[in-house]
Amino acid sequence: MSVPFPFTAVVGQDDLRLALLLNAVSPAVGGVLVRGEKGTAKSTAVRALSALLPEVDVVPGCRFSCAPGAPDPGCPDGPHEAGDGVRRPARMVELPVGASEDRLVGALDIERALAEGVKAFEPGLLADAHRGILYVDEVNLLHDHLVDLLLDAAAMGASYVEREGVSVRHAARFLLVGTMNPEEGELRPQLLDRFGLTVEVAASREPDQRVEVVRRRLAYDDDPAGFAERWAAEEAAVRARIVAARALLPSVRLGDGALRQIAATCAAFEVDGMRADIVMARTATALAAWAGRTDVLAEDVRQAALLALPHRRRRNPFDAPGLDEDKLDETLEQFSGEGDDGDQDPDPDPDGPGGGGGGQPPQSDGGDPQGGDAGARPEAGEGPELQAPGAGEQSAVRAAEPFRTKVLSVPGIGEGAAGRRSRARTEHGRTTGARRPRGGLTKLHLAATVQAAAPHQRARGRSGPGLVVRRDDLRQATREGREGNLVLFVVDASGSMAARQRMSAVKGAVLSLLLDAYQRRDKVGLVTFRGAAADVALPPTSSVDAAAARLESLPTGGRTPLAAGLLKAHDVLRVERLRDPARRALVVVVTDGRATGGTEPVALAGRAARLFAAESVASVVVDCESGPVRLGLAGQLAGELGGTAVTLDELRADSIAGLVRDVQGVQGMSRRAA
Repeated sequence: MSVPFPFTAVVGQDDLRLALLLNAVSPAVGGVLVRGEKGTAKSTAVRALSALLPEVDVVPGCRFSCAPGAPDPGCPDGPHEAGDGVRRPARMVELPVGASEDRLVGALDIERALAEGVKAFEPGLLADAHRGILYVDEVNLLHDHLVDLLLDAAAMGASYVEREGVSVRHAARFLLVGTMNPEEGELRPQLLDRFGLTVEVAASREPDQRVEVVRRRLAYDDDPAGFAERWAAEEAAVRARIVAARALLPSVRLGDGALRQIAATCAAFEVDGMRADIVMARTATALAAWAGRTDVLAEDVRQAALLALPHRRRRNPFDAPGLDEDKLDETLEQFSGEGDDGDQDPDPDPDGPGGGGGGQPPQSDGGDPQGGDAGARPEAGEGPELQAPGAGEQSAVRAAEPFRTKVLSVPGIGEGAAGRRSRARTEHGRTTGARRPRGGLTKLHLAATVQAAAPHQRARGRSGPGLVVRRDDLRQATREGREGNLVLFVVDASGSMAARQRMSAVKGAVLSLLLDAYQRRDKVGLVTFRGAAADVALPPTSSVDAAAARLESLPTGGRTPLAAGLLKAHDVLRVERLRDPARRALVVVVTDGRATGGTEPVALAGRAARLFAAESVASVVVDCESGPVRLGLAGQLAGELGGTAVTLDELRADSIAGLVRDVQGVQGMSRRAA
């Protein structure tokens, strides 16, 4: 068995370590979401935490880790007789990104359930994680329905498995920890809210700290057991402190003054709902217990706000997480005297029992990942103006306010990744038919199964009321739901688009489509063309906010190499089709349709467009032409692509009905004409 890297040997990352320890003290805090760039010890710290958790007493032979003193009355392995338990270490269970629903929640033996009425249940990862840690690396890449099941179980403390009227319930209380790299895509706001705390991590920029990180890692790789032994005393001290804090937690008093500060802080930062208030209260209480105190102080409320509120303030994926600490301090100061019950200490001793957590917010040598210049996006128009001789380029302009767009979808039925855009055959959705299962049965079609088994009952010697069902009779339900697509934006940034008001409206439209792609769980890519060539500004990714950042800093000017832009987009699709063949593409070309530069630019653009039509790639042209005299070139381009053209005004959700049908209809006519 491999020796984990010691938790106390992790260099820096004070906020991350504190958030994990607070959940170890009080699992009711609700888990931790760790956001940060790759290589910042996210996974290392989480895996190391499991070695610090106290051992648990379990009923011998129980697959669901029931406590001997208070076994779950509904345990599928129960009922359990009173008796002594056995002690074992707390488990850390990892949920792979590609796990199935049955692997997560468990599976019923449908054949035995139908034929014998027996609830034969195979536990899943939620059962394994009961009274331990459930760790999800890259939680933002987990399918939505799995995230919903996971967070529901974490909130209710139980997991429910239901198949065609047969149900099993078991306890599932665990410390939920998720890690993610924001560059690979965001979680939906309602899912972010279900994590109790969030932490932003970044690599230190201090050379001395980076040297120490490398030194410790090399020492661990050379001799894991010896390295762990050198940190054994520190590990034992933290483990003992967790046990002491757990014992002290029920005695911690959350006074009216601290409660008013919590409520005022949540109101001041306009967080939705009441979950933030509850999480802050539990976190502040855990901070006091971790510091060895029985009273919650203002410093605990402040630290709780820094951990519990940043991810709850995001209204869309383009909002940067974080809190205005000056505003936080003003709010706490304003309400420090109201309802004062003596639980406030304006000048706590940093070297007292609260030192090292539960008081002053831990200071990371690497700087604030939310406040430094490294992670900030420049304001539109404030970045350096790109200039090329003779190109006539203009600096970037700010995007107009985004709006709700009409739904653009890909025709036909796909089989891509789960999402919310186009029709697809999925594991979830409405039932459309039945088939023989390929592999394990996951969704039983009861009527089709009974129909398949009924003609054989006499030959199988049926004598009782039960139905004699064989494996060949089982039928898998086929379901239709929605998939996520690759939405590839091809944006004209040439001089004909360079009027500032016009480009602002264009960017606002693309930003609106990006928001729509975020909500529908699409991958996005961005190709721009101007001057003499086209560039892949952003390869296909799940990070919609990365696309928004590239769009915001996009300058304009020069000629209009429309053909180059289309050919570059075609090449991007070709490569992406090899990487993710099941994901269908939707190409959104944002242009006025003009093509300049080179010989026969219009004819070249037409030939490039017909490549998309030949491969039946779904496409939409957003016509940006304005003014009293319009050439209609964008409409001609849409015809060559086999798609449809819409104006900026028609793109709005409240402006025109049936846009999806129009897209499909034009494509259908184009294919018939071909």
